[in-house]
Amino acid sequence: MAAPMLRWGCAGRRWAFACVDGGSRHGLGARNDFTLSGMRGQSSLALQPLITAQKPRKGEHEWAAVVGLEIHAQISSNSKLFSGSQVHFAAPPNSLVSFFDASLPGTLPVLNRRCVEAAVMTGLALNCRINKKSLFDRKHYFYADLPAGYQITQQRLPIAVNGSLTYGVCLGKKRRQVITKMVRIKQIQLEQDSGKSLHDDLRSQTLIDLNRAGVGLLEVVMEPDMTCGEEAATAVRELQLILQALGTSQANMAEGQLRVDANVSVHHPGEPFGVRTEVKNLNSARFLAKAIDYEIQRQINELENGGEILNETRSFDSTLGCTVPMRDKEGKQDYRFMPEPNLPPLVLYDAASLPAGADSRQVINIDYIRERLPELPSVTREKLIEQYGMLPEHSFTLLNEAGLLEFFQNVIKETRAEPKVVTSWVLNIFLGYLKQQSLAVSESPITPSALAELLTLLDGKVISSSAAKQVFEELWKSKSKTAAQIVSEKKLELMQDLEALEQLCQAIMEGHPQVVMDLKKGNLKAINKLIGLVRKATLDRADPTVIKKILEEKLSS
Repeated sequence: MAAPMLRWGCAGRRWAFACVDGGSRHGLGARNDFTLSGMRGQSSLALQPLITAQKPRKGEHEWAAVVGLEIHAQISSNSKLFSGSQVHFAAPPNSLVSFFDASLPGTLPVLNRRCVEAAVMTGLALNCRINKKSLFDRKHYFYADLPAGYQITQQRLPIAVNGSLTYGVCLGKKRRQVITKMVRIKQIQLEQDSGKSLHDDLRSQTLIDLNRAGVGLLEVVMEPDMTCGEEAATAVRELQLILQALGTSQANMAEGQLRVDANVSVHHPGEPFGVRTEVKNLNSARFLAKAIDYEIQRQINELENGGEILNETRSFDSTLGCTVPMRDKEGKQDYRFMPEPNLPPLVLYDAASLPAGADSRQVINIDYIRERLPELPSVTREKLIEQYGMLPEHSFTLLNEAGLLEFFQNVIKETRAEPKVVTSWVLNIFLGYLKQQSLAVSESPITPSALAELLTLLDGKVISSSAAKQVFEELWKSKSKTAAQIVSEKKLELMQDLEALEQLCQAIMEGHPQVVMDLKKGNLKAINKLIGLVRKATLDRADPTVIKKILEEKLSS
């Protein structure tokens, strides 16, 4: 039986905006123009991209945007940061709450070793300096889902500092150009999550679920090195891949395992940064990009109309596609930080400082963790490009789609087809079908083995490329049949009788003398007409390359 819930009673105008870095454009393509309509303070502001890109009109100025991120990633661990309560998504409300999570008097925190190791792994993967001594603090504020009235975090001395994250932005209409960017990591700190408030508007009440209270978080603070929504979304996606490769977080934004706050401001290049706003709790990379780009344009619009930007917290309304005010931050909130009295300093070691005879269960060795770091996404992409001659943008797609890389590698293992052919089929046809039906790779009706068999038939010239697409469609509809069975049932095999094919080509040529005449006069494209007629006569069971060769031989004789 589920545990009970706790009760607590302006005129439209076009603006030119350039994505810039340090006051100069960095090659992110054409300037993005937008139409922004509506009045200040209204939540019905509409942001609509325009197709044409224009330079600023006389009297208008280019704007530089500055974007920094604060990312909270839920640590993958069996229990919470300071208690033995289990961590499980979608458990019945208040079913995973210890006495400490509920802040009952006399309860004390006990630090979870797994969470510390996850923080060290993440810090190393992000090129951070790991502090051998870090401290815990209490951050005081009142909210109904924070029963203690404070959050245990690392304000003064976090576990990792001064790192960097490198990511690639794909440019161009076909996204074939990849530009490498880097964002600095200010710090990574351990902290406990709060509970969850569920607002019941019909009954005018708020219900509190403390299952999430005390879950371990990694807060990754990125410096304001980004300039637009696409950059921020790409950086977050790269961080997701790193966390998933490390196993330190599942980083599933849909389940709240990765939440992003974006700090956004605009200024004229060469001038001081403007007043920033914070857009809270963005739970998808797509919404993150939209929210940031909207907020940049909103601020530009406000300043161009003589208004001012308030230092405030905003949220993103995904339905309206705009940010809306939440609360004013002009009066700085006093969190009354103080050292956590119930937790001693967190001390880590490396190989040089490890005490003689130290119990490995009681100490954490940074060098031991460093040596066992798994392969990171950037290395995997480099290997794909080198091993399979893959384009950089294809390597990004394979890693960005959950489960797609594993699917691709399994197909490669089981087929004789060339890697470039496999890449084309997986990224264009297979992924296209998935997106068309909004399916994840794990939900695909076609297994890697089935696609591998199909590509082997194609590579062995048993079937044509058009017939292969027919077989793929049949495989998608029916899991019970193999590619070979479908080819046999539908008689899709390529014609192997060259003599019969030559006779058919001769008959087609004799039946279309005008096309033959055009060819002999130098209209080389006319041969496609003959190839099409032969393929139609063979019910698409003849190899176009073989047909063309036979026709050319007959025309030259």
